[in-house]
Amino acid sequence: MKQIEVFVDSVYQNVGGNKKEIQELKAEMKTHLLEAVHELKAEGKSEREAIDIAIERFGGEREIRSIVAELFRVQKVFAKKILLAAVALLVLGVIGFGLAGLSEFQHYQNVEKVGNEILSSLGPGTTISNDAKAIMTSSVEDNAFIYGVKANYLKDLKNSQSNFELFEEGQETSLLMTHFNTGFSKDDWSVEMEISNFDVVTYSSLFSGLVVYWVLFAIWAIINAYHQRRLNISWIVAFSILNVVGFLIYRLVGKRVQSNTLS
Repeated sequence: MKQIEVFVDSVYQNVGGNKKEIQELKAEMKTHLLEAVHELKAEGKSEREAIDIAIERFGGEREIRSIVAELFRVQKVFAKKILLAAVALLVLGVIGFGLAGLSEFQHYQNVEKVGNEILSSLGPGTTISNDAKAIMTSSVEDNAFIYGVKANYLKDLKNSQSNFELFEEGQETSLLMTHFNTGFSKDDWSVEMEISNFDVVTYSSLFSGLVVYWVLFAIWAIINAYHQRRLNISWIVAFSILNVVGFLIYRLVGKRVQSNTLS
């Protein structure tokens, strides 16, 4: 029935999207309309009347065209937003990791500087001078990330005059902060320092960005495959586990299938 075909073509005339999906939707709409026409004809309507009534019941050309166009627009916008959100969160995670890593690097440089300064103040003797003790004390009191310092003369560890240690009381702890010991040595002296870092924040920012990106990209790929009528459990698993690689395989397989169909 030519009028049905003309109506269906007019509904999808300005709709952008996957051609295969559009053709399948057009075929489905045409089937529903033809079924409605046959039922109306069975009730005694002429073919012309049956076609007009079927189209009218379906909603009319203008209304249906508007609904279809809006549906495709919403689908494309939604999928695009998911993809943009995935990429944005990945970029933010990488930037956060980079900034936190840079801060940690500078922090370690400062700790190393303080450690070398303490070693230099100890001198060649076996006794820790008052000046050296003052430097070690200030290193704990004046640095927010240094909580303790301990100096030992390696050749005479039992001599109390050759040892010094100071640990700050009432240290602040946080779930985002990690405490650990680091050491420096020079000649006959060793210096141990208890310091803190924010490695939890550094790696959590990257991990969180990667996880959210991975999930959102997998969702976008699943939506894409669904609209192309190629979604199955195998592709869902591929997108979930392989992510971008899985989607590239999906595209490659699709191009091969299309090429074989054309040939």
